[in-house]
Amino acid sequence: MTAKRVIYEVNIEVDAAAHDEYRVWLHDHIAEILALPGFTGAKVYEVLEPLPSAGRVGLCVQYALKSREALDDYLRDHAPRLRADGMSRFGGRFQATRRVLRGQR
Repeated sequence: MTAKRVIYEVNIEVDAAAHDEYRVWLHDHIAEILALPGFTGAKVYEVLEPLPSAGRVGLCVQYALKSREALDDYLRDHAPRLRADGMSRFGGRFQATRRVLRGQR
């Protein structure tokens, strides 16, 4: 049986005052992630509903991966460092939640 595609979704609320700076950082952050094994693409969306908290902008990033194993490798080997970079730059000016989706055929 072939491995099914996985979507790793990151939902972000960022302070409106930091939004432009965050988007510049996010562009480079996504490029770094896409260079890792198993990632096949990413899409960024602005969240319209549900409305983000007052004074914040909502973003959703969906990363496509070849398999759950590729995601597990990322979470184990790379995510802690990459998440720490965002925290050191933006601290409490953003909040992120994550979920994992499996593609259906």
